Amino acid sequence: MDKLFHPEIKNVVLEQIFYALSDSTRLMIFKRLYSSEKEEKCGCFEDLGKKNNLSHHFKVLRENGIIKVRIDGRNRYVSIRKDELNLKFPNLLDLIYDGCKKQIK
Repeated sequence: MDKLFHPEIKNVVLEQIFYALSDSTRLMIFKRLYSSEKEEKCGCFEDLGKKNNLSHHFKVLRENGIIKVRIDGRNRYVSIRKDELNLKFPNLLDLIYDGCKKQIK
């Protein structure tokens, strides 16, 4: 079974979050996950690009502490680390989501 790197929240810095969300595809992934408030299969995002490109975007989001990826057999599930991030950066995710809601239709 694959073991993926997820940084400890105490090691995540604000610059990492802004870097990870500086790409429009990653911002759309964030927006969808944030609004769904649940775990989603990675395959649910195939309309945003090719599988290898999406894998890269998920990796950037994961390695910068924004999402958690869970592997179950051949499936991968992603979710926002909302509770953890809100403890470290109160209201940041809400502000980013509200901003991208207005920007991305």
